Amino acid sequence: MHYPKARQKLMSLAVASACATAAGQALAQEASVKAAEPEVQSVVVTGLRQSLLSSMNLKRNSDGIVDGIVAEDIGKFPDTNLAESLQRISGVSIDRSIGEGSKITVRGVGPDFNLVLLNGRQMPTSNLGDLNGRAFDFANLASEAISQLQVYKTSRAENATGGIGATVNVMTARPFDRPGMHSSVGVKGVYDSTNGNLPGDVKASRSTTPELSGLYSNTFDNNKFGVALTGSYQERNLGYNTAAVSNGWKGPFRGDENTWGTIPQDGAINRPTGANLYSVPQNLNYNFNGVKRQRTNAQLTLQYKPTDKLVTTLDYTYSENKIQTKRNDLSAWFNFGPSTSSWTSGPVSSPLIYKEIIAPGKDGIATSDIAMGAADFATKTQNKSLGFNAVWKPTTDLRFELDTHHSTAESKADSPFGSSNTLGTASFSRGDTTADFSHDFPVLSIVGADFTKAPQQVTGSVFTNGYMKGEVDQTQVKGAWKVLEASELKFGATASEVKNRSAFSNQQRDTWGGATKPSDYPASVFHPASVAQYFDHIDGSGSPNLFNQFYTFNFAQVRQLAANASGLPALYLPKTTFDNDARTAEKSKAAYIQFNTDWDTKLPIRTAIGLRYETTDVISTALVPAAVGISWVSQNELPITFGDPTFTTLTGKYHNLLPSFDSDIEITPDQKIRLSLGETIGRPRYDQIQGGTTLNSLTRADGGTGNQGNPALKPVKSKNLDLSYEWYYGKQNFFSLGYFRKNLENYAGQSQFNATPFNLHTPVGGQYWNEALASGCTGADTTCIRDFIFKNHNGAPGVTRGADANGHATGTIVGQPSDPIANFKINSFSNQKAASLNGLEVNLQHMFGNSGFGVSTNYTYVHSGLKYDNAKLGEQFALVGLSNSSNVVGIYEDKNFTARLAYNWRGEFLSSTFDGSGPNPQYVEAYGQVDISIGYNFNDKLSFQFEGINVGNSIQRTHSRTQQQLESVTQQGPRYMIGARYKF
Repeated sequence: MHYPKARQKLMSLAVASACATAAGQALAQEASVKAAEPEVQSVVVTGLRQSLLSSMNLKRNSDGIVDGIVAEDIGKFPDTNLAESLQRISGVSIDRSIGEGSKITVRGVGPDFNLVLLNGRQMPTSNLGDLNGRAFDFANLASEAISQLQVYKTSRAENATGGIGATVNVMTARPFDRPGMHSSVGVKGVYDSTNGNLPGDVKASRSTTPELSGLYSNTFDNNKFGVALTGSYQERNLGYNTAAVSNGWKGPFRGDENTWGTIPQDGAINRPTGANLYSVPQNLNYNFNGVKRQRTNAQLTLQYKPTDKLVTTLDYTYSENKIQTKRNDLSAWFNFGPSTSSWTSGPVSSPLIYKEIIAPGKDGIATSDIAMGAADFATKTQNKSLGFNAVWKPTTDLRFELDTHHSTAESKADSPFGSSNTLGTASFSRGDTTADFSHDFPVLSIVGADFTKAPQQVTGSVFTNGYMKGEVDQTQVKGAWKVLEASELKFGATASEVKNRSAFSNQQRDTWGGATKPSDYPASVFHPASVAQYFDHIDGSGSPNLFNQFYTFNFAQVRQLAANASGLPALYLPKTTFDNDARTAEKSKAAYIQFNTDWDTKLPIRTAIGLRYETTDVISTALVPAAVGISWVSQNELPITFGDPTFTTLTGKYHNLLPSFDSDIEITPDQKIRLSLGETIGRPRYDQIQGGTTLNSLTRADGGTGNQGNPALKPVKSKNLDLSYEWYYGKQNFFSLGYFRKNLENYAGQSQFNATPFNLHTPVGGQYWNEALASGCTGADTTCIRDFIFKNHNGAPGVTRGADANGHATGTIVGQPSDPIANFKINSFSNQKAASLNGLEVNLQHMFGNSGFGVSTNYTYVHSGLKYDNAKLGEQFALVGLSNSSNVVGIYEDKNFTARLAYNWRGEFLSSTFDGSGPNPQYVEAYGQVDISIGYNFNDKLSFQFEGINVGNSIQRTHSRTQQQLESVTQQGPRYMIGARYKF
């Protein structure tokens, strides 16, 4: 560590630098065994300005490019959400879930390629909503027990691999960090305005919820023993409302193409022609979501120092995040029949207006469905970590460290109705249906709706039972030996086993044409509601053309009615066993060596040269359901019939040699230049390396879809260059400008290939189908085709006619051995072409003398030539998460008051190269959010806080190839917190 504005002997520099670069808890523990060493600078953090000062010094005195955030006081972190704290750091952007920071993207590298450590230890991940990726969900951790967040943006041989964007070390408080007794309690009330903007069937009974926290830390027997205990409990009731083309956009089609899904040549204004591309919406959905969350965190830390040369630490960390979700929705599905439309100009055209013409049935009533669904499910995620650490310094020149831990992350259903579900209802009275995409809000219009003549009834349903568990067993041995006068040799080895299990089953009833009879459901169970009021902050929601009526219902009540009426209650509950069960184990061994030297030159120079070797074996076993047949049950729904599941196992192996080099030059006592070179790897997501082929249960007339992992994937390798200039022009002021470049190879992206797994026969294109076409039906008129088959072949092999409904035949048509074999588009993963990205980071922190006012701001520019081409057909590889970002934080602080006004902005970025329909891009539009916080110190012990999050009520919107091609738009709202904290 370099003392600012002071000249030191080389030996002092080497000792201090070793302390600054020690990872994780070793940094904290070594502080207690340095009585005989030169004193390292420390800061007693007591306020926001001191927190910024400590964070600045962390950056200044580190090897390589390191940023961080330091707690204002023990048990008092600047933000209640760790991800929202991290977004204040240059280059760090966040993904939000239920209105809170959840995952991080660093320098354009997405959440799966940023490694999160807890006190220097790799943490497992588990999230039922994340397809089992490697991204760490910061929403599981409360901030009260956190002392520092360290963000390592450059590689070091001694750091664990996995962080291409950054390695984030979350450090918790240790009793030896601050000897003596420290304790505090805190209480908050949280008012979330979003809960009030929901229909009654999904709204929580109260919008104000409590948060409680406490901390106790003490040392005994002349600081020989130490104990620290922290705990917190938080509740939150919230809501969000989303309008979406939730199943994606069918296409894109060329303007001169004529196939199922294309628009007619007539009836379209500014119709796309020739090579111009266009897509049509598969559906339009409005959904209203009420969420309750309870989060519990606790940590116990015991420290023992039998001698001045040995410090041992035993710690246990626990977190639990319970989430209950209720949802009601309204949707209309398009069947790509006769239509009229108007379009934007090419080369990529989007519909401004898309209208499907639906012919009325008997009595002049249209018979398509106005779908109104509901959900009621709950999940629980638990994180547990038990670890032991020992730091031994046999001499002043030699240090050894042993660290071992066993950590788990487990997510599962926490409701008798499963981890996710949908109960569909419908009124079969939908006539001509129009979607207007000319504003931010998509306007759905429906002609002919008649809930009296076509009462609401239960249709199809899905109950999902999901389970995920991650485990990490890791042992690290590290050493440091001071050699010569100004050098240090670091060395170490690591052995780890990372296990991941992802399992789920679906109980799906594909009775989308009606499960029982409308008379089975009393009208009183359906509650009238309107749409517009829940989207009042989104442009276009006030359109007079909006179909502004639908019905909500209590999921549990209607589910029970459907179970009773059907006589099949087991089909309205999740399965107790798993149909899909994927298990992955990665066993890694690593060794490293790193040599640090301070050079006594005219301009002081420090270098660190390192080399890390790592080898990993991958074993992936998957239980997948075996498909045995396809049944055609309604116009465009051909569900798969599954038999007994089977296990498959695949393996992979790779090794890497990773060099690193860091240097900094002090051109003046206040200015330095840094240069870093290195190679890093990022392992594939767990679902990318899971074995086995899983078919999606519902196929269409043009085939089906499925998924398959690839355990032979190599990790992404990045060759990194960083160059930065830093100027510390005052005690709390600095300016920095940094350039970074990453050359990526073996990047794993989504790919898709055609296959015929299980050789399933489909009735589409078979003998009966072709006879119907010969009789005059068209390929797009599946109702005509089904009517013909049931009329002429009822009782023939595979044909079972049911009761007629709305003047048309119902029943099932099963694929026969003479029918064509169904084609499936299988989504998988492959190591694709190399890519590069580069960018600039600008930071400024300035305190205006002793006025109490200050500002901290930064801007990050990221660029890559590998972008998604919206005018290109088929699957593409492009870097996701790449975006510019900026922060502006204004602060004021005096003896009694602290105030902070923060604005965070993230530019538009590509979030996925696939949507619900296939290879289509999803772009998250630029988003900015304003947060405020005010603190008042009543005295040295008692303080009060007020916080406002998203006080500007910002809207989140996602689109596909053009802005009119909406994927989703979400309205949430602000939340406010008021609290008190007392220190003993």
